[in-house]
Amino acid sequence: MRVVVPSLLGLSFFCSALWAVEPAAPAAVNTTAQVTPAVATPAKPAIIPAVATTTAPATANQPLTAEQLAKNKAAQEAKIKALVKDQESRLQQLEKANLEALAQNQELQLKNDNLGVQVQVLQSERSAQMFLYGAATLAVGVLLGFLVASYVYTKRRRQW
Repeated sequence: MRVVVPSLLGLSFFCSALWAVEPAAPAAVNTTAQVTPAVATPAKPAIIPAVATTTAPATANQPLTAEQLAKNKAAQEAKIKALVKDQESRLQQLEKANLEALAQNQELQLKNDNLGVQVQVLQSERSAQMFLYGAATLAVGVLLGFLVASYVYTKRRRQW
């Protein structure tokens, strides 16, 4: 699987680079007044003339020799290998960045969980503190009530 993905990526980049070649480039090399068709013979694929014009310019009237075809094919294979190596290095960099991001994500999730627990503890402490304040207020109120009641009771007793 590791070999298939980079080779498919390399092949897709190679094919997109071939489609990007302008068809007007061979006509610019030909300086004669006659316009020749883009594909001289239907037996040759359209890829070979386009690559031949980019790597080694040949005249439009002369067909490519076997040596030139072999050189072009070797150059194409070298380009493909370079693209595959580039894609492999990019893939490794992305995998490394992904692992770092996952580690950082786990670390942040742990911090988030710890902070959530701290918030719950602080909320429960605040509730307990409010309960104690209420109990203290009630105790002070009851104590003041007894003091005021005893003061009023003794005052009434003196009046009789």
